[in-house]
Amino acid sequence: MNAKAEAKDSRLDVVKWLLVAVVVVIGVVANQYYSAQPLFYRVLGILVLAGVAGFVALQTVKGRAFFTLAKEARAEIRKVVWPTRQETTQTTMIVVAVVLLMALLLWGLDSLLGWLVSMIVG
Repeated sequence: MNAKAEAKDSRLDVVKWLLVAVVVVIGVVANQYYSAQPLFYRVLGILVLAGVAGFVALQTVKGRAFFTLAKEARAEIRKVVWPTRQETTQTTMIVVAVVLLMALLLWGLDSLLGWLVSMIVG
């Protein structure tokens, strides 16, 4: 891509991001202005404006890059081999047992050191 085309795309992206900001501001102001209206209608309006803002944002270079990243992240999540319920339960029980063991050891050490200090101090 040549420099003129990139500059044009960059300026167009700035306009798109400004449009996104204006749509968001309109949503915030409208939510305050129509505060007496039922919540359902205000939420519906915010969702519509969020959809418009998201659509415009996805038309920018960074928006397309974000969408690509989200698709790749979803593909990676599907590749993960999640543990079974039994493995999760067993691992949790081991962690609980180790925590209890360490708690008892620290309690015993604290009691011993407290007893030693009381013997020294008198």
